[in-house]
Amino acid sequence: MEVCFFDTLKAQPFWVIFLFTLGSLSLLKFSFVFLKWVWINFLRPGKNLKKYGSWGLVTGPTDGIGKGFAFQLARKGLNLVLVGRNPDKLKDVSGSILAKYAKIQIKTVVVDFTGDLDEGVKKIKETIEGLDVGVLINNVGISYPYARFFHEVDEELLMNLIKVNVEGTTKVTQAVLPGMVKRKKGAIVNIGSGAAIVIPSDPLYAVYAATKAYIDQFSRCLYVEYKNSGIDVQCQVPLYVATKMASIKRSSFFVPSTDGYARAAMRWISYEPRCTPYWPHSILWGLAYSLPESVVDAWRLRFCLGIRKRGQLKDSRKKE
Repeated sequence: MEVCFFDTLKAQPFWVIFLFTLGSLSLLKFSFVFLKWVWINFLRPGKNLKKYGSWGLVTGPTDGIGKGFAFQLARKGLNLVLVGRNPDKLKDVSGSILAKYAKIQIKTVVVDFTGDLDEGVKKIKETIEGLDVGVLINNVGISYPYARFFHEVDEELLMNLIKVNVEGTTKVTQAVLPGMVKRKKGAIVNIGSGAAIVIPSDPLYAVYAATKAYIDQFSRCLYVEYKNSGIDVQCQVPLYVATKMASIKRSSFFVPSTDGYARAAMRWISYEPRCTPYWPHSILWGLAYSLPESVVDAWRLRFCLGIRKRGQLKDSRKKE
């Protein structure tokens, strides 16, 4: 005599049926979330960025993530406006890109984001006049030389953090956005940080984390303001990447090279308003969210105190 599964289930107490239903729904939800994660990270195609315009503008393109973006945009066939403070480095990176992608055009603009920013933005506006800049990568940014308590942050570092990370991104966006509005198309990528979004706090890097929190909210507001105007605004949230700013020389599974990050990042442009493009970072993000904030805070404080100690020792040796 065959016994129907559903008949057996009906014969169970209510609490058993409730738990079975709850478990089934949870499994279904997890399966959907997992399949969506796989699609987004491995199968979803990147967008054709040339539809926004034939030019891309990158700030901070001579090192790190910005340099990776510059090469990737060139690989996609976009002409480049490279904005950085060191003319020799701008010349070097332009030469390297043209040696590999000879058909594109490159214009360089020398801007010291810690200096006269109004004059620098004026030069950017003059350079992009008449160009259909369709993609803007606001990558320029600085952090602390090493971890330190807020009362140990000197006035120069404090002002530079705000000027470069907040004012620089804001004013460059303000310079480029009107052209996008006029053409009714554009893509803006602002580089945020896991220090402001993934973890509940970043002790001993308070001002840096706060400036990146500004970038996140600034990006989200612009995303809502301009999403019906053909302009896609996105805040990308990398965790550690092997860069000079992060003081990490070697890449690893959870710490991509700058090229590795940029390749992943290109596939995400113009999709979600906030994302972490390098998929192993999303695993760390999920882990951080699954732990109590007090646990993450305590771990991060211990970690940053270690960075501070090593930095102070390095400084003392320089003075000897």
